[in-house]
Amino acid sequence: MRKTISLFIAFALIILCFSGCSDRTRPDADNPVTLTMWHVYGSQTKSPLNDIIDEFNDTTGSENGVTINVVSVTSSSAIDKAISASANGEPGAEELPDLFTAYPRVAEIVGEDKLLCWNDYFSQQELSYFREEFAAEGYFGDKLLMLPIAKSSEGLFINKTLFDRFCNETDVSYDMLKTFDGFFKAANIYYDWSEGSNFTQINDFYNYAYIGMKAYDSEFIRNGRLNLADKAFEKVWYPLSKAAIYGGICLDDGYAASRWKTVEIISNIGSTADILYQPEMVFYPDNTTENITSASLPYPVFSEGKSFAVHRGGGLFALKSEDEKKNYGAYIFAKWLTEKENNLSFVTSAGYLPVTDEAFTKLFDDTAIAGKESYRNLYDMMSGMMKSHELCALPLYSNASDIQHSFEQNVKLVLRSAHNQYKERTQKGEDKESVLDELCKASLEELKRLSDKDM
Repeated sequence: MRKTISLFIAFALIILCFSGCSDRTRPDADNPVTLTMWHVYGSQTKSPLNDIIDEFNDTTGSENGVTINVVSVTSSSAIDKAISASANGEPGAEELPDLFTAYPRVAEIVGEDKLLCWNDYFSQQELSYFREEFAAEGYFGDKLLMLPIAKSSEGLFINKTLFDRFCNETDVSYDMLKTFDGFFKAANIYYDWSEGSNFTQINDFYNYAYIGMKAYDSEFIRNGRLNLADKAFEKVWYPLSKAAIYGGICLDDGYAASRWKTVEIISNIGSTADILYQPEMVFYPDNTTENITSASLPYPVFSEGKSFAVHRGGGLFALKSEDEKKNYGAYIFAKWLTEKENNLSFVTSAGYLPVTDEAFTKLFDDTAIAGKESYRNLYDMMSGMMKSHELCALPLYSNASDIQHSFEQNVKLVLRSAHNQYKERTQKGEDKESVLDELCKASLEELKRLSDKDM
């Protein structure tokens, strides 16, 4: 009898031991984990992701012993730099967070082997709910290292109040904004009409070039290098450079939303998530103010080419931890965030697209889900644009982040210099068209030279 009891106790202890070991691999209310996070959603304003994280922490997170601690909300370029500094152990760099949002290019910086493979945690059934084109961008071989949580596209945003006033006094119309040819023509007419103000800001010249060359059946990136010698790039460059050198395009660094507020520009081409930052009031140099309304328009097309626009926005990365509770806690949060209602709540408060087929369908079946009128207008515009434009991801290749950054800076540097030369020479009486043509060609050659130097 004693032997039987002893065997029973021993068996019970073994079961208890294994049960305890198993429990320690997953967080719960008695064995909680806190995960640090850097993200980019709302760096210039109130963060919609922080709001949804608070909801997670108070509900599912609390029930499962998972707390997300947002340490930094900043821009994608700043996160790139911070991640690079941390990964390379630069003096003064902060420790890498457990979770961060970024573009696929950071996987090379951190090291793929240091990142959590989401498909080790999400089942195949769970992964099948994601929109295929969004999930595909996060795969590195057979490893899903970047999980889509929100995607955006690009569009044209207009200060409708001031643009309507401009149209009433000129021959410019909304129809002109459908193509880049018309858009750039309007930019230069505005420069003259406003006596020297920029009409627009293009947030990503790299994206513009990529989409433009794709429209002309060519490739902006070939064998991991910028393909600037291609004739198709000339077709993309000349309309842009003419408008920029003339003065219609802002070439300074910084956010377009800030320039909207002070009427330094009245439009911009950028992420659909820019709507989060668009002001409802502008401030003039004489300290007067004016309430405005804005309009969301489709990404302009290249007259002779096909219609494309990028789908953009980073995804969620997690550092692979030796503490399995952290890895599983990251999965619990990521799964909750991408569930239909939670994901819709997040993305529609920030101008993004949901990442699962079910949520995507629900939004575009009824854009009234988005509370604010400007957001509903945005999703109505995007609904039409997704029928007329093919959405595509930017290419991923070695040193993509550095090459993209250098290209942006070189474009601005070259065109700023050419614009200053144009003003100086035409003020001395030189023929405007001749000078403009000359500087467009010279700026292209200078851009090629700088790009070759950087690569």
